[in-house]
Amino acid sequence: MDIKAYLREKKGLIDSFLESYFSAPLTPKTLQESMIYSLSAGGKRIRPILCLASYEACAKDNKVKAEDIIPYAASLEFIHTYSLVHDDLPAMDNDDLRRGKPTNHKVFGEGMAILAGDALLTEAFYMLSNNIKKPSTISRQPSAVLRVIREIAMASGVHGMVGGQAQDLLSENAEPDAKTLAFIHSHKTAALITVSVRSGGILANCSDDELFKLTKYGENIGLAFQVIDDILDVEGETEVIGKPKGSDEKKKKMTYPKLYGIEKSREKARELIYGAINSLETFDEKAEPLRSIARYMLERKS
Repeated sequence: MDIKAYLREKKGLIDSFLESYFSAPLTPKTLQESMIYSLSAGGKRIRPILCLASYEACAKDNKVKAEDIIPYAASLEFIHTYSLVHDDLPAMDNDDLRRGKPTNHKVFGEGMAILAGDALLTEAFYMLSNNIKKPSTISRQPSAVLRVIREIAMASGVHGMVGGQAQDLLSENAEPDAKTLAFIHSHKTAALITVSVRSGGILANCSDDELFKLTKYGENIGLAFQVIDDILDVEGETEVIGKPKGSDEKKKKMTYPKLYGIEKSREKARELIYGAINSLETFDEKAEPLRSIARYMLERKS
């Protein structure tokens, strides 16, 4: 399949929803501008796209369309964006660039950036809970939506992304070790990616076996995504990756290349990608977008 065309199509759906979501002005206007600034800064929308792709892969009804769950998928982009806004702050990574643009706090100030991140996180859960019984979404049990809300909360907080970010911060300047590195990457990055994949399956009322296999897929590509990110920080170009090259080394971050070297890190990324694809061997052609996204990750330059 033409994965680039698929990604453009699904990204267009998410971007259109986000644009319409903020069509009405909010007060104060500066807070809304700060939220929109980071949401529209050129993200790939990989997390919501994975949610849409897993939903379609598990759909039992041919009438099912990705558009049915756009609000649920978009909430994942809100959460991811909030984490980036806070991660860039002087108290955290102190970054000046994100996706090739000045970071939120450089444009709006530290206080407003903190509030924009807070607002994005809170709004994500409003979006999730506000769509439980809306007739405009495909028929499903409210319990499935509540399960998704619970899982996203787990993956976003101390048991997932926030826990990983905290350990990442605590591990700066520390001697790298495999156990700590695995904890950081599986929580900081892989947790939200995995729950994105699981959420689509749950909303499609997938079987327990399908959900198990989707989970293995998500865990593998989530880790692969971060390993490749680590490699790009060493080998990528600032203009392409959208942030200063070598920033991980400058901040003494614990990364795969630092612990294993570049070549072994590449081998690890390939192993994880093939593991992700193999986990979907019992799925039919509707899961081809998930397989193609995994393959495409090995080609990413940003």
